[in-house]
Amino acid sequence: MIAPLLDPAGRPLSAYRAGAGDAPLVLLVAHDAATQQRWHRCAEALADAGRQALVLGAEALCGDAALQVATLRAVLRQLPARPAIVAAGAAAAPVLAALSGGEPDPASALVLIDPPDPLCDDASIGARACHAAGTLALPVLVLASDGAEAAALDIPAAEHACLADGAGETQDAFDAQLIEFLERRVPRAPIDYVGGSDQRTLRDALGTFATGVTVVTATAPDGTHVGLTANSFTSVSLDPPLLLVCPARSSSSAPILAEAEFFAVNVLHIGQQPVSTLFATRGADRFADTAIELWERGVPILPNSLASFECRRHAAHDAGDHFILVGEVERARYAPQRDPLLYFRGKYRRLHFA
Repeated sequence: MIAPLLDPAGRPLSAYRAGAGDAPLVLLVAHDAATQQRWHRCAEALADAGRQALVLGAEALCGDAALQVATLRAVLRQLPARPAIVAAGAAAAPVLAALSGGEPDPASALVLIDPPDPLCDDASIGARACHAAGTLALPVLVLASDGAEAAALDIPAAEHACLADGAGETQDAFDAQLIEFLERRVPRAPIDYVGGSDQRTLRDALGTFATGVTVVTATAPDGTHVGLTANSFTSVSLDPPLLLVCPARSSSSAPILAEAEFFAVNVLHIGQQPVSTLFATRGADRFADTAIELWERGVPILPNSLASFECRRHAAHDAGDHFILVGEVERARYAPQRDPLLYFRGKYRRLHFA
């Protein structure tokens, strides 16, 4: 069950709910009373189709454009799951702007109906909305009524179609059009992986486990520093102090790490995303412009990381196309004031505090 929604000042927002509480969520955003009533009817159709619908009251889009965006972002943070969002007309700009701001994909899909041109009278919010439109990586459907002037939106891979009731057809026709898109692009049924089937499906399933990001480093016998990005990292034991990482055998650094007596694990903070990308790029000179420190064991430590662990090799185990490297921690340093760089569903994320 969705708790009562609050605006940024803590005031309650009205919302119309339909459908089972554990069903996939659809958020319908109304910019006026007429649209709100239409969304009420649409919500019932979505509920009949096995989805949970939430119609946000039109007062959420009162006030200036910046306040509208802040309210929508507050709503998205309070929802228990990433919703598919449906917005019509003037609601398009604040919805798009709310999807920007460094939190990738706070929605599972987006449906825009007759987005206006220009998107918003507020140039700043309009620019944010256009930027968000150009960076969306989620399924998007843009519907236009007959004769409506198309907004100049550049949304990669968006589907475009005519609005079903734009020529006077029924509400049922629009509801069917919306449900067909959601069933096709945001299916209700969980996706199954069966042994021997598509590896991409398995990889996507594994990607639902959110992790931090580390750079694992070591020094070769000839003094050359090596390192790679890894998010398969965990603590193992406090007594003795053990941790493990799982480097890919395909990495150029893997042969050195597999034999190194000492290695380090550097846990990255949100400002070190470029470092993560660098150490994951094949063929890059990873230490040419990377500041390092050398502690007692001579392995490279990335200064100002969220945490760094200097380890003695404890054990190594074969694990298919990776190997498990267990280290005994000899020294550790961490910065409690920093926030972690996170990785979830194949993308970098930032920590959100409710």
